[in-house]
Amino acid sequence: MGERVYTLKEPDRAMFHAIFDMMKRGLNGGPVVVTLGREKRTNKQNARLWATLTDVSKQVEWLDCTGQYVKLDQEDWKHVFTAALENQKTVPGIQGGLVVLGVSTRSKSKAWFSDLFEMIHAFGAERGVRWSDPALEAFDHYIESQCSSGT
Repeated sequence: MGERVYTLKEPDRAMFHAIFDMMKRGLNGGPVVVTLGREKRTNKQNARLWATLTDVSKQVEWLDCTGQYVKLDQEDWKHVFTAALENQKTVPGIQGGLVVLGVSTRSKSKAWFSDLFEMIHAFGAERGVRWSDPALEAFDHYIESQCSSGT
């Protein structure tokens, strides 16, 4: 039995029965794992994330632990923002210094990404970041999703 993914936006009794029937048939081959969750990020959201991080990395200098202002790359900024969104934790590094514990964005939901985009754009606005077209499109998409979801 291969992996099957179904997206339900409202209760659907017929779909529930079909899924239950597939689970029963699948049990003939051994245990079946059923996972419930929210929709994950889309490829478009991922592309927008990197466009937004690129804009920040090119335009913002950040104070490092030695007191120097430095440019961070996109991956570093991703760690800074995800750690902040998840109420960052720091731990001592193996060979000294500090390590900020961020999170993997791979399994995060669309709603989580909306929160991340909002944080990045607020941070950028405070620092005068000029957004490229893909980054602006990301923020516009976030605003549209917030308006259409009623939040």
